Amino acid sequence: MKINVKRVRESKLTKVNFSDLGFCKYHSDHMFIADYEDGKWSNFRITPHEDLNLSPACTTLHYGQTIFEGLKAYKNKKDEILIFRPDKNATRFNKSAQRMCMPTFPEKYFIQSITELLKIDKRWVPSQENSSLYIRPLMFAMDSYIGIKPGDKYVFIIICGLAGGYYSEPVNVKIETKFTRAVSGGVGFSKTAANYAAALYPSVEAQKDGFHQLIWTDGKEHKYVEESGTMNLFFVIDNKLITPPLGDTVLDGVTRDSIIILSKDLGIDIEIRKISVDEIINSLDNNSIKEVFGAGTAATIAPIKTIGYKNKKYHIPQLSRDSISSTLLKSLNSIKYGETEDKFGWILKLN
Repeated sequence: MKINVKRVRESKLTKVNFSDLGFCKYHSDHMFIADYEDGKWSNFRITPHEDLNLSPACTTLHYGQTIFEGLKAYKNKKDEILIFRPDKNATRFNKSAQRMCMPTFPEKYFIQSITELLKIDKRWVPSQENSSLYIRPLMFAMDSYIGIKPGDKYVFIIICGLAGGYYSEPVNVKIETKFTRAVSGGVGFSKTAANYAAALYPSVEAQKDGFHQLIWTDGKEHKYVEESGTMNLFFVIDNKLITPPLGDTVLDGVTRDSIIILSKDLGIDIEIRKISVDEIINSLDNNSIKEVFGAGTAATIAPIKTIGYKNKKYHIPQLSRDSISSTLLKSLNSIKYGETEDKFGWILKLN
């Protein structure tokens, strides 16, 4: 893959307040772009991060044929740049593409486009503790056409943004039993815009009551919990770590998969099974739930301190330093920042 490069005249890096990074409020200087037309990818280029020109008849604006990914790059103490599990994101990206009737983007192109972009924007990978560069690949249809059909033209783009902490404190969540995020046979397992747009209204309503996110339940009976907004879910009940299984309504989280592998390696007792709302509430009532946390690329591991259900709030015990979630977070971060052996082959080091 030959990539044409056009660099910025002046970097925006000097304008960054590194003591207040937030999440992606600062975008890096450059972006990667590739075009799909006549059944093939071409015109690979790295350009300054800038606005796009779109036709108002662009099919994506009308019919939502778009997908995206999220991964991170870290800097170790040797100032080396480490990318966490990009192959896993490439696989999930193409799984989403197939479901949304879009062309796949070859894994070798996916990874090369990220590495070449980071070579140019390497100064944007922060060295502060608990900070990273968030990498956002996306693809959408570019046809100028009014009518429902799969696109013939697509664009693949990668932009990057500085990432500090996603949540500044443990989160409050509400179990949602009215609205539905995904149904069997739908696109719940795909990282497509429709899933997030459909979640906005019930999420905003929950925020009015002091909740950060929702715990989504199955669309058929609202009996079993599935995931929480931008995160997969984990529960520690009777000292056993439990997470709901994957399916066509649950996103195959990279952090989720990493936690499962790490738990087995650390000797943590873990079960992958359905968890009912009733089991959660009963476990909260009898104090057998010791921890609840979400896991995702943006937040990594986010402890949950309150669960709302039927106008009642249940409080999770305060975590100790040797809690399961704290142990997993420490172990996961030590791999991401290159502080320990990468025994699972998760890290791609930028040459």
